Amino acid sequence: MQQRLISLLPGLALVGLVLAVSTFLVDDTVFSRFGLSSAAVGILIGVAVGNAWSSLPNSNLHDGIQFAQKHLLRWGIVLFGFHLSLQQILSIGERGIAVDIFMLVSTLALGLWLGCRWFGLDLQTSLLTAVGSAICGAAAVAATAPMLKDVKAEKVTSAVGTVVLFGTLGMGLYPLIDHWGPASLHSVFGVYVGSTVHEVAQVVAIVSGDGDSIEKSAVVVKMLRVLMLMPFLFALGMRKRDGESSAQHWRHMPWFALGFIAVAGINSLGVVPPQIVHGLLSAGAALLAAGMIGLGLGTTLVRIRSAGLAPLFLGGALFVHLVVIGGLVNFLAARL
Repeated sequence: MQQRLISLLPGLALVGLVLAVSTFLVDDTVFSRFGLSSAAVGILIGVAVGNAWSSLPNSNLHDGIQFAQKHLLRWGIVLFGFHLSLQQILSIGERGIAVDIFMLVSTLALGLWLGCRWFGLDLQTSLLTAVGSAICGAAAVAATAPMLKDVKAEKVTSAVGTVVLFGTLGMGLYPLIDHWGPASLHSVFGVYVGSTVHEVAQVVAIVSGDGDSIEKSAVVVKMLRVLMLMPFLFALGMRKRDGESSAQHWRHMPWFALGFIAVAGINSLGVVPPQIVHGLLSAGAALLAAGMIGLGLGTTLVRIRSAGLAPLFLGGALFVHLVVIGGLVNFLAARL
């Protein structure tokens, strides 16, 4: 056990250093204006460090980086459950829930179809890009990656980069839609943002200053999308891989998703003091970012470039779908 811990420390120290830098950048620089999380910034820094340090995969840092990718990431997702409660879900109403589900399912289906049929991408890259756009950005990509067999780190990073790019563009576009769009769309602007914007932090940044009701509805609708990640992961886990025994199959099930649901249930009971919840949320964000940084450190830019512009085109097409079809669906829902 002690030897194992010693082998992990160098890599975890590097991950911690990159996490500290990314947290500083998000909190105190221009990055904070774009609603970027420390996880999103951290994975980009990790890519830069990993590619500048060519011997990194064969160094004594490898074990710690792998540990961050596999274990810290999953614990971060579990603690992410403190963002959600049953009371919040019920407050959305049937219309908001229906819009959320429609946008999620349609974005996933469109992403797989366009990626594999039109842009010539492999299934893994198409799925990762689609789930990042449909559910909750970089966190969804990172949570889905362990469920895919032998997925390459560069596919994960490519998907993350795509959803971060278009999520950031959305931060400039949505306020314009709110200002110039029809009044009936403005009345459900919170649901519109929550059901179509990629990242939680971007949702908060877009609706900040729009009033408590809009801010609350946007965040709650967005967190419902986050919750939908869990049944999606279980659906992936139920697929048996070629040559996989029953024991191996059950080991690949996303048990951390059950942890997320359990934590959300505990949060719904209100038994955990608010200050402790705040601390656990901060810890979860740090763990999630550490896992993403580990993915970035294991990414090779040469392989990302080999995919060409197709992942970017797919992310752009899904962004247009979210903005246009999402706006139309919310507009029609508001008139019912």
